[in-house]
Amino acid sequence: MSTIQKTNLFEQIAEASQESFHTLWENACVKIERIVSRGHSSPEEFWYDQAWDEWVLLLKGSAGLAFEGRQEVFLAPGDCLLIPAGVKHRVAWTDAGAETIWLAVHVYGDKAAPPNCNHHK
Repeated sequence: MSTIQKTNLFEQIAEASQESFHTLWENACVKIERIVSRGHSSPEEFWYDQAWDEWVLLLKGSAGLAFEGRQEVFLAPGDCLLIPAGVKHRVAWTDAGAETIWLAVHVYGDKAAPPNCNHHK
């Protein structure tokens, strides 16, 4: 029988100067992670260019996401958006005075699906 375990996204956050990434759950097709940023941003010339869709929800704090060739998007608690595969993006900034907590869902679709994912069958 499977174990049911309750967790809280706002608990067990380590005090650290580094941005932290914690995988909450994953299988071959989806990965759900909590990201905690403390004034972090992507390097100026760096762009994420993922082969999969990513849905993000800002739970606490504030942040700006930059998209190549597009206007920066401001995120406040409760804001969410889908970043389609192949859309170049970066974290322009996160709140320097407080934790910014994200929930990110990576969905490996047809192009990026691992071989054991039957998502597209």
